[in-house]
Amino acid sequence: MASKTYRICSLPGDGIGPEIIAEGKKVLAAVGAKADVEFVFEDHLIGGAAIDACGNPLPQETLDAALSSDAVLLASVGGPKWDSTDPNAPRPEQGLLGIRKALGLYTNLRPVKIYDALAGASTLRPEVIKGVDMVLVRELTGGLYFGRRERFYDEEGAGANGAPGQRAYDTLEYREYEVERIARQAFEAARKRKNKVTSVDKRNVLETSRMWREVVHRVHDEEYADVELEDLLVDNTAMQLINRPADFDVVVTENMFGDILSDEAAQITGSLGMLASASLGDGVSLFEPSAGSAPDIAGQGIANPLAQILSAGMLLTYALDMVEEAGRIEDAVERVLNDGWRTRDIADASTPADHILGTAEMGDKVVEALA
Repeated sequence: MASKTYRICSLPGDGIGPEIIAEGKKVLAAVGAKADVEFVFEDHLIGGAAIDACGNPLPQETLDAALSSDAVLLASVGGPKWDSTDPNAPRPEQGLLGIRKALGLYTNLRPVKIYDALAGASTLRPEVIKGVDMVLVRELTGGLYFGRRERFYDEEGAGANGAPGQRAYDTLEYREYEVERIARQAFEAARKRKNKVTSVDKRNVLETSRMWREVVHRVHDEEYADVELEDLLVDNTAMQLINRPADFDVVVTENMFGDILSDEAAQITGSLGMLASASLGDGVSLFEPSAGSAPDIAGQGIANPLAQILSAGMLLTYALDMVEEAGRIEDAVERVLNDGWRTRDIADASTPADHILGTAEMGDKVVEALA
């Protein structure tokens, strides 16, 4: 019997989710066997799969299981099957937003690192991406995604030339304490890295951004004056992430900007299939890959599971304080890549055909490297 047991709420979700989460669980089980720890995985529904089963993207049973677990491991949600123009139709993404809100997950950490073995997979020149190693810190429970919203038919004239037509609005709102706590997360992260924070906003247009900058600077000046702080407008940041990505250390921003910029930064690495993330709050944490559900390749056994596996590593670090074991997973992934093993999305013309692996085969290679 293992010396310690952890309960992991497993949410396979949609598309390639069930395939890649199986590899994350496989690697965690291998780590647990070495560390005399047992991981008990409990699968539950979320997203489109939950809509199909019960009409609700976040069933109460799933939420209860998440709240009572030691950590949540999520794969992916969504797909064109559940797209609808009906504003009242349930959407898979509501499950993801709902669980973040219910668990109080206000911080998303997304590391972006260039593996030397994959430098050729990036669309940027090798000299531009050399040394890229940043963390994006995204506020996760405020902003447009959680603000008041409405769409309605305006008889008084929302169409062309004053004719009746549809109107819609989404409200971007932040509270002071929400900015304070995400700023502290960023500064704390920077102290453990290269001691630099880039705060991203749209101060020249948005009142929320003006407050954001003021609060970030106050927290910096009062508590983290030893950390270098720079401000960038979001449009400039989008350019500089491509122009000089290696100059960034910790990037902190609000919810929607973070959603967009983190995907841009992830693409620097050549594949979203390589990027893990952690969503943290003051209780149970959630860990998921940055890529989507990729329904076009679902069921084919060719999806890249490495982001899911690296997310499992982040689970060990941030939820269970198993830092050494998490480092073993990261080392194993790097060893597999250095040995030339690839999934289809990160292979190039120089990759031998017999080194292009399927989803389960890549998971097996990581387990082998752990040994």
